[in-house]
Amino acid sequence: MSIRPEDCKLVRVFATNVRQRRVDLGLSQEDLAEKAGVHRTYVGMLERCEKNVTIYNIERIATALNIEPSTLLKED
Repeated sequence: MSIRPEDCKLVRVFATNVRQRRVDLGLSQEDLAEKAGVHRTYVGMLERCEKNVTIYNIERIATALNIEPSTLLKED
């Protein structure tokens, strides 16, 4: 059985945390993408829960946001 990314709770938690941290740091999606070494549309797709992120990219995005990767997976 296949689950769409937008239907996965952890994907939503990750998306919310990335967006909040990015905004808190005053970064645009493009700024974050550049710092993380990913395409700018990829960041938008992650924040809209349209893509499932890999562990590799969790680490890259967390590093760009100056935060521990595990923090991006924790629900408030």
